[in-house]
Amino acid sequence: MCDTLVALGNSTADGSVLFAKNSDREANEAQGLVYFPPAVHRSDETVKCTFIEIPQARETLGVILSKPFWMFGCEMGANEAGVVMGNEAVFTKLPYETTGLTGMDLMRLALERADTAHKALYTIIELMGRYGQCALGGYRHTIKYHNAFIIADAKEAYVLETAGPHWVVEKVRDVRSISNGLSIGSEWDDASPGLVEYAVQRGWCRSKSEFHFARCYREPIYTYFSASFQRHACTSTFLQERKGRLTPQDMARVLRDHGRHGQSPDWRPEQGLLMQVCAHASWGPIRGGGAQTAGSMIAQLRPDGAAFWFTGTAAPCTGIFKPVSFAAGGRLPVVFGPEPGATYDERVRWWRHELLHRAVLLDYPTRIGLYRDERDALEAEFFAGGDSPEFMEECFARADAAEAEWTRRVQSAPVRRRPGLLYRRYWEAQNRAANMPALT
Repeated sequence: MCDTLVALGNSTADGSVLFAKNSDREANEAQGLVYFPPAVHRSDETVKCTFIEIPQARETLGVILSKPFWMFGCEMGANEAGVVMGNEAVFTKLPYETTGLTGMDLMRLALERADTAHKALYTIIELMGRYGQCALGGYRHTIKYHNAFIIADAKEAYVLETAGPHWVVEKVRDVRSISNGLSIGSEWDDASPGLVEYAVQRGWCRSKSEFHFARCYREPIYTYFSASFQRHACTSTFLQERKGRLTPQDMARVLRDHGRHGQSPDWRPEQGLLMQVCAHASWGPIRGGGAQTAGSMIAQLRPDGAAFWFTGTAAPCTGIFKPVSFAAGGRLPVVFGPEPGATYDERVRWWRHELLHRAVLLDYPTRIGLYRDERDALEAEFFAGGDSPEFMEECFARADAAEAEWTRRVQSAPVRRRPGLLYRRYWEAQNRAANMPALT
C-alpha cells in the first residue's frame, strides 16, 4: 500500500513541479537507496528483472532508486534527466498473472530508458504489452495486484492506471494524488484499445455513455480494506487546500499525516483498524501485511535542475528527509552505505533507524516528543540548502549523528504507557524474525 502525489508549477509556491511518495511494505522488508550510473550495453545483453529476463536497452540513464532489497525494481525513484515516478498497488476485477514484469520492474526500466515523463509513460505501456504485468508483489505475504503510477518531469505529469492488459492515462492539470484504488473516471487522455467495449461485454456497464473506468474495473473489497478512499481523500484535500502555495516541506508534512485522530497529542500507532498516509504496521490481516511505510521520497523539478530528498528509512514521522543529488556521482554508494538484507545489520542505515523507530513505538506520544522539534529544525536546514555533493554528504553525516543521539535518548526514557498486548506481540515477532537487538 502506498500514496503518491504531484503538483505542477501552476500549483506550487515557486513554479517548480513537486512530487512525493510513501512506500508501504511489510515491516521487515528493508528498503535501501541505490544508485546505478549511466551505462552503454552490448547489443546482445539482457537484464534479469525480478522474475523474467528481457533484452537490455543499448543505453541506460543514471538512476537513484528506493527499492525493497529482494527485487530488481523500485518503489520510487528518479533519473538523471529529472524524471520521477512512483507506483501503487490497485485491486481490479481482471485475472492476476504470475509471469511478466512487476510494477516495480516497469518503473525501474522506464527510469533507465526514458528522459521525459511522456517517454517513460509509453515505455511502461510498451513493456507491459510485450511482456505482461506480473501481479506478484509481496515479500513474505502473498498479495496480488495491478499497478497505478504517477510519472512526472519538470514540465508535466501523468497518471497511468492499469487493470491486467488494460490501461488508461490522465494528464495532470494542476494537483493529483493516487492511492490503492483506481481513480480515473469517465474522462481520460489515452486508453488501451477495447477498454470500454470490454467492460460493456462483461456487463460492468450497459453502454459507452455509462462507462466509468474506476467503477467498472475496480475490485471493491480489497480497495476498501486498503483504506484507499480515506487516504486519497486526505492527500487530495491537502493538495487542493494548499494549491498555489505548495512547498517541499508541505509534501513532507502530508507524508507524515496520521489522519484526523493523529492530530491528538495522545495518538498512538496501534490505534485504528485501517492505515493512514504515514502507515504503521500492526497485528491483524489488514495492517499486518504490507502496511508499514518503509521509505519516503520528495522531488522538486525545474527545467534547470532537480532536487531530491529521501528518508532512506521507515516511518517518516520518526525519520528525517535528507538531500540527494546526481552531482555526487560515484560518491552516492559511499553515502548510501551497504544495501540492506532480510535481517538487522548495524552497518545499514535502514536497519539502524529501526532501533529508533521501534523504540519510539513502545510509547509513541512520549518518545517522539523527545526529538521531534530537533528533527524538524535540522530538516529545515536540509530543505533550504544546496545540492552540492559536499552539502549532501554533510547532511547525511549530521542526520546519522542525530539519529544515534535520538536513539540513545529514546531508549533511556522511561515508558509511561505501553501499547496493548496484541500490538506488542506483533512487533516482538517482527523483531525476532529480523534478529533485532533488544529494545527498551
